[in-house]
Amino acid sequence: MPEGSNDELVSRGASALMDVLIRAGLVVVLALLCYRVFSPFLTLIAWSLILAITLYPAQQSLARRMGGRQGLAATVLVLAGIVLIIVPTAVLLSSMGDSVRQLIANVQSNSLQLPAPRESVAQWPIVGKKVFAIWTQAHDDLPALVQSMQPKIGNLARTALGAVAGIGGAMLMFLAAIIIAGIVMAFGEAGSRAMHAIFVRVIGPARGVEFAKLSTATVRAVAQGVIGVAFIQAIIVGVCLLIAGIPWAGVLSVIVLVLGIAQVPAIIVSLPAIIWLWTRGDQSTTAGIAYTVLLLVAGMADNVLKPLMLGRGVDAPMPVILIGALGGMATAGILGMFVGATLLALGYQIFMGWVAASPKPAD
Repeated sequence: MPEGSNDELVSRGASALMDVLIRAGLVVVLALLCYRVFSPFLTLIAWSLILAITLYPAQQSLARRMGGRQGLAATVLVLAGIVLIIVPTAVLLSSMGDSVRQLIANVQSNSLQLPAPRESVAQWPIVGKKVFAIWTQAHDDLPALVQSMQPKIGNLARTALGAVAGIGGAMLMFLAAIIIAGIVMAFGEAGSRAMHAIFVRVIGPARGVEFAKLSTATVRAVAQGVIGVAFIQAIIVGVCLLIAGIPWAGVLSVIVLVLGIAQVPAIIVSLPAIIWLWTRGDQSTTAGIAYTVLLLVAGMADNVLKPLMLGRGVDAPMPVILIGALGGMATAGILGMFVGATLLALGYQIFMGWVAASPKPAD
């Protein structure tokens, strides 16, 4: 081949390579710019998709009863979610915030008065004498006790107000997410086809649809493992509170439901109920111990319920879903619970598919 032809081929190859690199660079820059624009809404959109995937079967069932009106069914679900979750939670948070602010104001003005402790408080197991001494000091000279614990009380008050503000912000995001989820559900069929097309394009026609269904089932299973477990535990705690004779059992069970959805342990409701039970002191020691054990078991029932419900309806072992959910929650909070479980389920299926496709050893 003439030397001039070789130089021409090299020149053409270099020019083609330069074109490819420039185009790839432009695509990367475009992707980074799109991510930068979209990143403030990433968490909101992720929650919207999770809610839409979880509620879509209920929306379809409701739409069939409404003559196929997808938009109307989605609107009804959104309004029901706002009424059943957002409004009661907002009222509870407002009351909690007012109580915390009033407590801080009373402490600062030395106008807070505590009743004298009963003698039965000193009989509490392990911590009774210490609690009785601190309570007595608070009753006799609360300003001195507050002064001695000022740094701790200030930090605790700031933490409490910060927690209330954080939960309030999360509820606002949830409100926006459920509205967007309603819009997504109204166009659910087109969204489902688009999602299947994306999975087929990325993974291939052989397993694309299968992985799309697996992702959907995993998100719904985790939602059932969170919301379903919270609902069941709220009922268990409410029944135990009624058995123990704790007042406002219905309100406390609603609080347990909200906390369970937020992945806050129900034990923080059970423990104050146990303390009130022992403070009242109008039951025998045997009954008090029995009610205490009952409330402790009810407060920790989610540790048993989650492994039973997290993996239902998913073509992956329950430990895989549970580990993915727990690892994702430890890494990225509640949202990471769904992402972690879905990623680990997909990874498990890919790995097991690769194992199954390996050539058999020769005899």
